[in-house]
Amino acid sequence: MPRDVVPASRLRTRMTVAFIIVAGASAAALAAGSYLLVRESRLDDSFSRAEQATRRNLALAAEVPISGGAPGLRGYVESFQRERGVPAVLLLGEEVIASNPTLDVAIPAELRSVVARGEIGFQRFEVDGTPQLVMGGRPDAGVDAELYFLFSEERLFEDLADLRNVLLLGLALVILVSGLAGWAVAGRTLQPVATASRAARSIAEGLLDTRLPVGGRDEFGSWASSFNDMAEALEAKISALTEARARERRFTSDVAHELRTPLTAIVSEASLLREHLDDMPPEARRPAELLVADVSRLRRLVEELMEISRLDAGRTSVRLEPVDLRSLLGGMLRARAWESRVALEADEAVLQTDRRRLERIVGNLVGNALEHGGRDVAVRAGRDGTGVFVEVSDRGRGIAPEHLGHLFERFYKADPARTGPGSGLGLNIALENARLLGGDIEVWSEPGEGTRFTLRIPVT
Repeated sequence: MPRDVVPASRLRTRMTVAFIIVAGASAAALAAGSYLLVRESRLDDSFSRAEQATRRNLALAAEVPISGGAPGLRGYVESFQRERGVPAVLLLGEEVIASNPTLDVAIPAELRSVVARGEIGFQRFEVDGTPQLVMGGRPDAGVDAELYFLFSEERLFEDLADLRNVLLLGLALVILVSGLAGWAVAGRTLQPVATASRAARSIAEGLLDTRLPVGGRDEFGSWASSFNDMAEALEAKISALTEARARERRFTSDVAHELRTPLTAIVSEASLLREHLDDMPPEARRPAELLVADVSRLRRLVEELMEISRLDAGRTSVRLEPVDLRSLLGGMLRARAWESRVALEADEAVLQTDRRRLERIVGNLVGNALEHGGRDVAVRAGRDGTGVFVEVSDRGRGIAPEHLGHLFERFYKADPARTGPGSGLGLNIALENARLLGGDIEVWSEPGEGTRFTLRIPVT
């Protein structure tokens, strides 16, 4: 799968997560708002009831004379809890009188300061582990007495806890249901995308007749129709290019074959002419030499066209055999009389490859270096971390950067004005042969510095 393509399962997961986030956030906001609204309402209601009860109790307490240590005062405070069910605490100076002897409550200083100003104050805190709303005031403005009442809110907070648990459970259910719904909706939504992805992969594999089903008249239907139009245009274009390439290959092959027969006769005649060059008068010798050279160049061109046609048609075979790299390079240089012009530095290396094709590749690269580099041509060979390499370098004038990307194209010449035996096919043939051997050719060149071609063949 291409690296830039996000798998459908991941996209479906992202859509489901987005669906869950939106639904969960909405449900959480609604649940939190509902809880806070109910909580505020219940607390306000509890406060209102407690305030009314406190004012009534303080009004009743104001009718009883409160003085330090008055008889029956404790019994009166106990009556608030006994008759009204509201625990009470009376602070009379330093004396603390509680409605229940077991009631142990410390009134906070903040609350006492409010009551000391003659106002009704309240505060929520726990007493003996039970949440209480403590509210108090001064029953008699003329006496330094403070009366506090304790209203239990245990049931209220239990109800709020139950409400919170129910809302949390509902939120969990909403998230679960939204996840399932999101997964189903995302799967249904992405089904056309997955179908289009498979169709695109089929087209990439060469099944150009692949088409998408055009369903409804929605966006996906329009998309499928556009995809099919693109696929049809692509199929027509590729078919036209394939036919053009096939015609080009047939033309190359036909030209090479048609030229082969008359060329054979011309080569024979040129050979006879070359043997009698010394017997010709000076004014006829130069034209005869040019004719022989041009026939030789034409012969080389036809041979290269024949090889190109065989490579294009796939009528080539690779014959693997053990090859001593250093011996092959030395023998090739001696056979072509290049020993004096080319420096060889080769390590011991034996590989399984096609001897004839390897020699063809290196011979082409060295011939190019001698023809266009002209000086300090060197061949270096050996093993590195990836396999066997053969490096052919020269110290010629180099190749301009704009030409490097086209060197291996057919009939391409970096300097179109250069006259020489080259046809512009040699580097392309060398590259095709290198690929047949499982390798590749790299090129580096710097104007004024020289050029370096490196053949790399992996060894398994």
